[in-house]
This record gives sequence, C-alpha cells and structure tokens, in this order.
Amino acid sequence: MQAGHNLEELDRIATRLRMHVVDMVAPSGQGYVLQGLGAADIFTSLYFAEATLDPANPDWPDRDRIFLTTAHNTAIFYATLAERGFFDTERLSTYVTDGSPLEINSSERMGPFVEATCGSLGQGLSVAVGCALAARRQGRARRVYVIAGDGEMQEGQIWEAAMLAGASGLDNLCLIVDYNFVQSEGPMDLVMSLEPLMDKMESFGFACQEVDGNDIGALLGAYDQARATRGKPSFIKANTLMGKGVASLEGLKFHQLRFPPEVAASARAELESRQ
Repeated sequence: MQAGHNLEELDRIATRLRMHVVDMVAPSGQGYVLQGLGAADIFTSLYFAEATLDPANPDWPDRDRIFLTTAHNTAIFYATLAERGFFDTERLSTYVTDGSPLEINSSERMGPFVEATCGSLGQGLSVAVGCALAARRQGRARRVYVIAGDGEMQEGQIWEAAMLAGASGLDNLCLIVDYNFVQSEGPMDLVMSLEPLMDKMESFGFACQEVDGNDIGALLGAYDQARATRGKPSFIKANTLMGKGVASLEGLKFHQLRFPPEVAASARAELESRQ
C-alpha cells in the first residue's frame, strides 16, 4: 500500500470515484454507470495503493503498467486517472462530448497514461503479455496489471494470450477480472458460462484467487499474494456488485442503464452522504 493511505481513506476515494461516475453519465441519460460503480473498489485499490505510478511523469519507464481491456468502462477509468492526478478533474465534464479525448472507448489519444487502445474486446491481455515479456527481458522490476471483464473472457484471444502467459511463467503479470455476472447480451450464465473459470485458469498455468471485488482490504491482500508468487502469472477473480454504493441501483443487471435526472440526483445525494 502506498504511504499515507489507509482503508478508510481508500473507501473515501472509492466514494469520490463513484460520485464522478454518476456526474459523468448523468448528462447523457444512459451509459455504463452500473459497471463503473461496481468496479470502483478495484480501480481504487490498484491506482491508489498497489501500482507504482508517477502522474507527473506518466511515461516513466519503470512505472507499473495497467491495461483497461474493457475499454468501454471509461467513466470509472477517467475518474480514477483524474483523482490520481494525471489530469484535472474539471476535464471529466467533457466526457463523451464532441471533440473530447474522453471518448466512450479509451484510447492513447488521451496521453501516455492510457497504455493501449483496447476498443476491441479481448486484445488487452495480448498487449500486456508482450509488455510483461519485455520487462523480464530488460531486467525491469515493473509489474503489469490487466483489468478485464467477465464477458470479455468469452473472447478467444484472451485464451491465446493466457496460454502464452502461463507457458512463459510471467510472474510479473496479474490479470484481474471484474466479475459482475453480466455481458452485453444478458447474464453470463444464460449467454455462455465461463465456469469452472478458476479450474480453467489454473490449467493455463495461473496462480488463482477469488475475492470480493468490493472489499478493498481483500483486493490488497490478493495483490500481495500475487506479488509473492513466483514462476506463474496471477489471476484474480474479483466478484463485484453492479451499482455498488447506490442502494437503488445495486444488483441491477443492465449493460447500459437508462439514467434519468431524478435517479442521478438521488444517487449523487446518497454518495455525498458518505463523504
């Protein structure tokens, strides 16, 4: 954990990120608000406590690399980058407006703190595996993290990349799956089940853990274990609750949520009450 942060402070940061998500999606009246609320604890734990980063020097060669391969889940991603100091939070108000680099799918047009353009699902892990291989060959200590979605794990390219990661023993690679049980066409188990996912990842050579993805302490413990693992890449199945933090939205399973002004205002007020 980075110096100066404790679990209570990290929880407050996660709440601020959720407030940003609500504010960013509200003007359009629909978007990936449920996913953003659900993933806020993953982003908080990774960007504010686990990864070695320098917002003042975003292309520092020895930084840890973080790939958001579910590149449409950008409200929480941009909110995290802004709160972490990579750019001013005022820019969040331009989210998905014409001409803004804060596009619905994140791209390298934003700057060097977006490690790869991953608009097509399934590609991010391949890029990350190459990055992890390069770090090992260069003798660099940096770690490579990937945030993927459960629906994305249905992509074939994910499994090709996972096969190479396991065969190469990339213990500097950590794949975190935001497992919210929904993909664009409906509930995961009704569209195409991934289970037994842990067994599958273990068979591909990963050291596997399953945690509550809305428990920052549990996530930090999983990162600790991943860093201590030798000879294998790490896989963290982080089970998250869509809409987490807003009682009226928790557990809703919509890929894109209709978000009328009164719902947004109520969600904002509920989150503000926790600050």
